[in-house]
Amino acid sequence: MKKIGMIVAVEMDALHKRYGAADETVEKAGFQILIYHKPTFDLFVLESKAGEIAATAATQLLISAYQVDLIVNFGVVGGLTDAISKHRICVVEDVVHYDFDTSAVDNCEVGRYLDQPSVYIPTTKTLVDFVTQQFPNVVPVRCASGDKFIAEAQQKAAMHEKFQADICEMEAAGIVITCQRNHIPCLLIKMVADGIEGGAEEFWQEKERSSMVCLETLDAVLESYTLQ
Repeated sequence: MKKIGMIVAVEMDALHKRYGAADETVEKAGFQILIYHKPTFDLFVLESKAGEIAATAATQLLISAYQVDLIVNFGVVGGLTDAISKHRICVVEDVVHYDFDTSAVDNCEVGRYLDQPSVYIPTTKTLVDFVTQQFPNVVPVRCASGDKFIAEAQQKAAMHEKFQADICEMEAAGIVITCQRNHIPCLLIKMVADGIEGGAEEFWQEKERSSMVCLETLDAVLESYTLQ
């Protein structure tokens, strides 16, 4: 029986609607963890809320406290290109932490951690390949992640131009870096709620529906993956 840790930022309504009441609820380190015993896996759901620091702490807690085999994350994101338009479901193949910047003291590229060979930090390739092969409607993307909500079309275009990223959000870098350092695979399924011309208003209009579609896709992926 696989143990899967799930990080949820602001999409808990979708989770409650799909999974209902948890089989167990635990309080640890200031977080609430919902535990669901599914037919082929145990699911440990932690609501991190928004931001890299919270996502990092949440990921480490699930790894340390429950020795999970896999960390997954689903959620709504902003689109940075016309191609990744709103309502486009995607899987993150790598992430850049765009507001990490030590260049003033080491001349390193913006977004680059010195222990990383590139500004682009990969997720688990075997999982990305599994998703794209089994679910061809899910598009592989590069994610720009940081502690800002990027709302303006001009900001989104500039983010794409600087980092060649397709989507932006606020948790992926913390999740991916923490998983890499713990040698735990990770899978991030995202859905664009606000397109390149959209902002906060479109985000709130599309958040609920996009969250539901995103979780439905991730749930199908997990059912298929854990049956292997």
